[in-house]
Amino acid sequence: MEYIYETHLHTVQGSGCGSSRGRDYIQRYLDIGFTGIIVTDHFYNGYTAVNRSLSWEKWVHQFCKGFEDAREEGARRGLDVFFGWEETFRGGDDYLIYGLDRNWLLEHPQVRFWTREEQFEQVRQSGGCIVHAHPFRQYPHINRICLSSAIDGVEAGNRAHHQSFDALAYSYAKKLGFPVLAGSDIHYVDGIIDIDSVFGVILDKKMESIADYVDAIKKNSIAGLRVTEGRFKLHGNERIDMPVDILDIHDLGISKLALTGGN
Repeated sequence: MEYIYETHLHTVQGSGCGSSRGRDYIQRYLDIGFTGIIVTDHFYNGYTAVNRSLSWEKWVHQFCKGFEDAREEGARRGLDVFFGWEETFRGGDDYLIYGLDRNWLLEHPQVRFWTREEQFEQVRQSGGCIVHAHPFRQYPHINRICLSSAIDGVEAGNRAHHQSFDALAYSYAKKLGFPVLAGSDIHYVDGIIDIDSVFGVILDKKMESIADYVDAIKKNSIAGLRVTEGRFKLHGNERIDMPVDILDIHDLGISKLALTGGN
């Protein structure tokens, strides 16, 4: 039996770019056969919807509202809901954090000021993991493409962005041997039209907690990806029109990589 999970989802309560409440997503994902979702609202240094002038305790509680709203409705209707977040660094690179919870955030206010290396070390030390979200997207508000090695996996499949970005991300992940993940990066419930309108991961065992997803990433045991056919194929006309920084785990530059095609 297959279990399908959304891994990248934003709510209006936690993300400044979100348009739907957490609870609004539940029935739509049930209707298209998903087992669960992971709410990953934009965190403190990204496009958060939560006022940064709040105390850290109040900020965290407010930040979790979208997840809690979704979890409550999911429990009522029978869809599993898990917690994560998406943090952004100054260069515009984003990372999905899985495996930690609100209590961990309350105990780690310094998370707001960590470097990529510190984020990687502290999250992993606490039992979580980090996935580089949409690493090759190119938009005017992004200064450069930053490819950091301080990750556990790569979100190669991202339904919200151009296919060519995903093909480059897939090639990059395969070149370095990172686990390949997929998610919708969805911001509003009306984006869920049918099964092909969303992406996700497929597991061969039902998740009992978010720790099961972390374990699957670290063991590179994801059973499959829910993406459209040909999503990872390079067509030869892909372009990168901005600076690219390729960093090791210590944020130091390393040599550039030649990217080759996927399927």
